[in-house]
Amino acid sequence: MTSRKTILLLGGSSDIGRAAARAFARAGYGVGLAGRDVAVLEPDAADLRARYNVEVSLYKFDVLDTASFADFVSGLSALPDVVISIVGLLGVQENAESDLAHATTIMRSNYEGPSLILGLFAEKLLGRGSGTIVGVSSVAGDRGRASNYVYGSAKAGFSAFLSGLRARASRGGVHVVTVKPGFVRTRMTEGMKLIGPLTVEAPVVGDAILAAVEKKTDVVYVSGKWRLVMLIIKTLPEAVFKKLKF
Repeated sequence: MTSRKTILLLGGSSDIGRAAARAFARAGYGVGLAGRDVAVLEPDAADLRARYNVEVSLYKFDVLDTASFADFVSGLSALPDVVISIVGLLGVQENAESDLAHATTIMRSNYEGPSLILGLFAEKLLGRGSGTIVGVSSVAGDRGRASNYVYGSAKAGFSAFLSGLRARASRGGVHVVTVKPGFVRTRMTEGMKLIGPLTVEAPVVGDAILAAVEKKTDVVYVSGKWRLVMLIIKTLPEAVFKKLKF
Protein backbone atom coordinates (compact mmCIF):
# COMPACT_ATOMS: atom_id res chain seq x y z
CA MET A 1 0.00 0.00 0.00
CA THR A 2 1.35 3.42 -0.90
CA SER A 3 0.14 6.89 0.01
CA ARG A 4 1.30 10.21 -1.34
CA LYS A 5 0.97 12.10 1.98
CA THR A 6 0.48 11.28 5.65
CA ILE A 7 -1.46 12.73 8.55
CA LEU A 8 -1.20 12.22 12.30
CA LEU A 9 -4.44 12.57 14.28
CA LEU A 10 -4.07 13.35 17.97
CA GLY A 11 -7.38 12.29 19.50
CA GLY A 12 -8.07 9.67 16.87
CA SER A 13 -10.73 7.84 18.85
CA SER A 14 -13.06 10.84 19.08
CA ASP A 15 -16.03 11.09 16.74
CA ILE A 16 -14.46 14.04 14.91
CA GLY A 17 -11.13 12.19 14.84
CA ARG A 18 -12.74 9.18 13.19
CA ALA A 19 -14.51 11.39 10.68
CA ALA A 20 -11.30 13.25 9.83
CA ALA A 21 -9.40 9.97 9.45
CA ARG A 22 -11.97 8.75 6.94
CA ALA A 23 -11.93 12.01 5.00
CA PHE A 24 -8.15 12.01 4.63
CA ALA A 25 -7.92 8.26 3.94
CA ARG A 26 -10.54 8.66 1.22
CA ALA A 27 -8.29 11.32 -0.30
CA GLY A 28 -5.35 8.90 -0.29
CA TYR A 29 -3.45 10.02 2.79
CA GLY A 30 -1.69 7.54 5.02
CA VAL A 31 -3.11 7.85 8.53
CA GLY A 32 -1.56 7.84 11.98
CA LEU A 33 -4.04 7.53 14.85
CA ALA A 34 -2.92 8.55 18.33
CA GLY A 35 -4.86 8.15 21.56
CA ARG A 36 -4.64 7.05 25.19
CA ASP A 37 -5.79 3.50 24.45
CA VAL A 38 -4.31 1.97 21.31
CA ALA A 39 -6.65 -1.03 21.56
CA VAL A 40 -9.61 1.28 21.04
CA LEU A 41 -8.02 2.54 17.82
CA GLU A 42 -7.42 -0.89 16.29
CA PRO A 43 -10.95 -1.45 14.85
CA ASP A 44 -10.81 1.99 13.21
CA ALA A 45 -7.40 1.22 11.74
CA ALA A 46 -8.64 -2.06 10.30
CA ASP A 47 -11.66 -0.32 8.79
CA LEU A 48 -9.52 2.37 7.16
CA ARG A 49 -7.13 -0.19 5.67
CA ALA A 50 -9.95 -2.30 4.27
CA ARG A 51 -12.11 0.56 3.07
CA TYR A 52 -9.50 2.88 1.56
CA ASN A 53 -6.38 0.73 1.07
CA VAL A 54 -4.08 3.14 2.93
CA GLU A 55 -1.35 2.62 5.49
CA VAL A 56 -2.50 3.14 9.10
CA SER A 57 -0.23 3.39 12.14
CA LEU A 58 -1.25 3.50 15.79
CA TYR A 59 0.39 5.46 18.61
CA LYS A 60 -0.19 5.84 22.32
CA PHE A 61 -0.64 9.50 23.27
CA ASP A 62 -1.94 11.21 26.41
CA VAL A 63 -2.41 14.97 26.10
CA LEU A 64 -2.01 15.37 29.87
CA ASP A 65 1.37 13.60 29.96
CA THR A 66 3.40 16.56 28.74
CA ALA A 67 6.65 14.99 29.97
CA SER A 68 6.28 12.32 27.27
CA PHE A 69 5.79 14.72 24.36
CA ALA A 70 9.40 15.04 23.24
CA ASP A 71 9.87 11.27 23.14
CA PHE A 72 6.54 10.86 21.35
CA VAL A 73 7.54 13.23 18.56
CA SER A 74 11.06 11.86 18.18
CA GLY A 75 9.78 8.27 18.31
CA LEU A 76 7.62 8.53 15.19
CA SER A 77 8.85 6.45 12.29
CA ALA A 78 8.49 9.46 9.99
CA LEU A 79 7.42 13.08 10.32
CA PRO A 80 3.88 13.42 8.91
CA ASP A 81 2.84 16.00 6.35
CA VAL A 82 -0.16 17.06 8.44
CA VAL A 83 -0.58 17.04 12.23
CA ILE A 84 -4.12 17.47 13.56
CA SER A 85 -5.04 17.97 17.21
CA ILE A 86 -8.64 17.06 18.00
CA VAL A 87 -8.07 16.30 21.67
CA GLY A 88 -10.19 18.15 24.20
CA LEU A 89 -12.52 17.87 27.16
CA LEU A 90 -15.80 19.73 27.56
CA GLY A 91 -16.06 18.96 31.27
CA VAL A 92 -18.79 20.25 33.56
CA GLN A 93 -18.81 23.99 34.21
CA GLU A 94 -20.65 23.71 37.52
CA ASN A 95 -18.08 21.24 38.85
CA ALA A 96 -15.15 23.28 37.57
CA GLU A 97 -16.33 26.32 39.53
CA SER A 98 -15.38 24.68 42.83
CA ASP A 99 -13.33 21.61 41.92
CA LEU A 100 -9.86 22.84 41.07
CA ALA A 101 -8.73 19.42 39.83
CA HIS A 102 -11.59 19.28 37.33
CA ALA A 103 -10.97 22.85 36.17
CA THR A 104 -7.27 22.09 35.77
CA THR A 105 -8.00 19.01 33.67
CA ILE A 106 -10.30 21.01 31.38
CA MET A 107 -7.72 23.75 30.93
CA ARG A 108 -4.80 21.38 30.37
CA SER A 109 -6.78 19.18 27.96
CA ASN A 110 -7.91 22.07 25.79
CA TYR A 111 -5.02 24.50 25.97
CA GLU A 112 -1.79 23.41 27.61
CA GLY A 113 -1.45 19.92 26.13
CA PRO A 114 -2.58 20.68 22.56
CA SER A 115 -0.49 23.85 22.40
CA LEU A 116 2.69 22.22 23.69
CA ILE A 117 2.52 19.19 21.41
CA LEU A 118 1.71 21.25 18.32
CA GLY A 119 4.54 23.61 19.24
CA LEU A 120 6.96 20.68 19.20
CA PHE A 121 5.68 19.49 15.84
CA ALA A 122 5.95 23.02 14.49
CA GLU A 123 9.68 23.04 15.23
CA LYS A 124 10.13 19.76 13.37
CA LEU A 125 8.08 20.89 10.38
CA LEU A 126 9.86 24.25 10.24
CA GLY A 127 13.16 22.39 10.25
CA ARG A 128 11.96 20.47 7.21
CA GLY A 129 10.47 23.58 5.61
CA SER A 130 7.00 22.16 4.90
CA GLY A 131 3.87 20.79 6.53
CA THR A 132 0.50 21.68 7.98
CA ILE A 133 -0.71 21.91 11.56
CA VAL A 134 -4.42 21.85 12.40
CA GLY A 135 -5.87 22.71 15.79
CA VAL A 136 -9.54 22.07 16.48
CA SER A 137 -10.60 24.89 18.77
CA SER A 138 -14.14 26.15 19.45
CA VAL A 139 -16.50 29.06 18.99
CA ALA A 140 -16.70 28.97 22.79
CA GLY A 141 -13.31 30.66 22.80
CA ASP A 142 -14.56 33.70 20.88
CA ARG A 143 -16.12 35.22 24.01
CA GLY A 144 -16.45 33.89 27.54
CA ARG A 145 -19.99 32.86 28.46
CA ALA A 146 -21.35 32.16 31.94
CA SER A 147 -22.36 28.62 30.99
CA ASN A 148 -18.90 27.36 29.94
CA TYR A 149 -16.20 29.92 30.66
CA VAL A 150 -13.66 27.43 32.00
CA TYR A 151 -13.77 25.42 28.76
CA GLY A 152 -14.16 28.59 26.68
CA SER A 153 -11.16 30.30 28.25
CA ALA A 154 -8.96 27.30 27.45
CA LYS A 155 -10.15 27.28 23.84
CA ALA A 156 -9.56 31.04 23.65
CA GLY A 157 -5.98 30.47 24.72
CA PHE A 158 -5.59 27.68 22.17
CA SER A 159 -6.98 29.87 19.38
CA ALA A 160 -4.55 32.65 20.33
CA PHE A 161 -1.66 30.17 20.35
CA LEU A 162 -2.59 28.91 16.89
CA SER A 163 -2.90 32.47 15.59
CA GLY A 164 0.58 33.40 16.76
CA LEU A 165 2.06 30.11 15.58
CA ARG A 166 0.43 30.63 12.16
CA ALA A 167 2.07 34.06 11.80
CA ARG A 168 5.49 32.69 12.73
CA ALA A 169 5.29 29.38 10.87
CA SER A 170 4.10 30.97 7.63
CA ARG A 171 7.57 32.45 7.21
CA GLY A 172 9.06 28.96 7.21
CA GLY A 173 6.77 27.13 4.81
CA VAL A 174 4.42 25.66 7.43
CA HIS A 175 0.70 26.39 7.43
CA VAL A 176 -1.44 26.47 10.58
CA VAL A 177 -5.21 26.03 10.49
CA THR A 178 -7.68 26.87 13.26
CA VAL A 179 -10.97 24.95 13.04
CA LYS A 180 -14.03 26.07 14.99
CA PRO A 181 -16.77 23.45 14.58
CA GLY A 182 -19.58 24.97 16.67
CA PHE A 183 -22.20 22.45 17.81
CA VAL A 184 -21.37 18.93 16.63
CA ARG A 185 -23.54 15.90 17.27
CA THR A 186 -21.05 13.55 18.99
CA ARG A 187 -20.70 11.42 22.10
CA MET A 188 -19.26 14.46 23.91
CA THR A 189 -22.43 16.50 23.31
CA GLU A 190 -24.86 13.65 23.94
CA GLY A 191 -27.68 14.85 26.18
CA MET A 192 -27.03 18.52 25.47
CA LYS A 193 -29.69 20.75 23.95
CA LEU A 194 -28.21 21.64 20.57
CA ILE A 195 -29.59 24.27 18.20
CA GLY A 196 -30.57 22.41 15.04
CA PRO A 197 -29.62 25.02 12.40
CA LEU A 198 -26.23 25.53 14.10
CA THR A 199 -25.45 21.83 14.57
CA VAL A 200 -23.44 19.67 12.17
CA GLU A 201 -22.51 15.99 12.05
CA ALA A 202 -18.95 14.79 12.64
CA PRO A 203 -18.34 13.84 8.96
CA VAL A 204 -19.03 17.45 7.98
CA VAL A 205 -16.23 18.55 10.29
CA GLY A 206 -13.91 15.90 8.90
CA ASP A 207 -14.53 17.08 5.35
CA ALA A 208 -14.04 20.71 6.42
CA ILE A 209 -10.65 19.90 7.95
CA LEU A 210 -9.52 18.18 4.75
CA ALA A 211 -10.70 21.11 2.63
CA ALA A 212 -8.94 23.60 4.89
CA VAL A 213 -5.66 21.70 4.64
CA GLU A 214 -5.79 21.40 0.88
CA LYS A 215 -6.93 25.00 0.32
CA LYS A 216 -4.55 26.39 3.01
CA THR A 217 -7.36 28.16 4.83
CA ASP A 218 -6.39 29.99 8.03
CA VAL A 219 -9.54 29.96 10.19
CA VAL A 220 -12.57 27.77 9.52
CA TYR A 221 -16.02 28.11 11.02
CA VAL A 222 -17.42 24.74 9.92
CA SER A 223 -20.91 26.21 9.71
CA GLY A 224 -20.74 29.64 8.15
CA LYS A 225 -23.68 30.65 10.35
CA TRP A 226 -21.39 30.55 13.38
CA ARG A 227 -19.15 33.26 11.92
CA LEU A 228 -22.11 35.66 11.83
CA VAL A 229 -23.43 34.54 15.24
CA MET A 230 -20.06 35.04 16.93
CA LEU A 231 -19.52 38.37 15.19
CA ILE A 232 -22.76 39.59 16.75
CA ILE A 233 -21.91 38.12 20.15
CA LYS A 234 -18.42 39.66 20.16
CA THR A 235 -19.76 43.12 19.38
CA LEU A 236 -22.41 43.18 22.14
CA PRO A 237 -21.64 45.74 24.88
CA GLU A 238 -20.50 44.10 28.12
CA ALA A 239 -23.45 45.59 30.01
CA VAL A 240 -25.81 43.76 27.66
CA PHE A 241 -23.77 40.58 27.27
CA LYS A 242 -23.51 39.80 30.99
CA LYS A 243 -27.30 39.82 31.32
CA LEU A 244 -27.80 37.15 28.69
CA LYS A 245 -28.83 33.67 29.87
CA PHE A 246 -26.52 31.40 27.90
